[in-house]
Amino acid sequence: MPKPTVPIEPAADHAVVAASYFQSYSVVGLLAVIGVLFVAVAFGAGRLLRPVVPTPEKLLTYECGVDPVGEGWAHTQVRYYVYAFLYVIFAVDAIFLFPWATVFAAPGYGATTLVEMFIFLGFLAVGLLYAYKKGVLEWT
Repeated sequence: MPKPTVPIEPAADHAVVAASYFQSYSVVGLLAVIGVLFVAVAFGAGRLLRPVVPTPEKLLTYECGVDPVGEGWAHTQVRYYVYAFLYVIFAVDAIFLFPWATVFAAPGYGATTLVEMFIFLGFLAVGLLYAYKKGVLEWT
């Protein structure tokens, strides 16, 4: 005679799924706590073990072995930030090209993705042309 099966309660099933779900997050949380404790112990040990002998030479600003001369403030050229910003724009453009290439290869998406990419590249070209016309790309 077959053994009667006991139906699993839906609430009990959800409790098992929730427990396993939160157990995986508890492992991540435990690892994060261990990492924070490791860093805190390392910094604390460094603070306790280091020698503290302040001298006037040690309190000077260190500039690559050269005595500091002049003011502490220095003006930075804005063009460096512009070049960095242009680099980020074109790096993001390069990142967008890889997923586009995979979708472009999928059947049925060729013409649509081709038009979308030309619109995207058109926006980038207009921005680059604008930067060129404003003289942003001139180094001197």
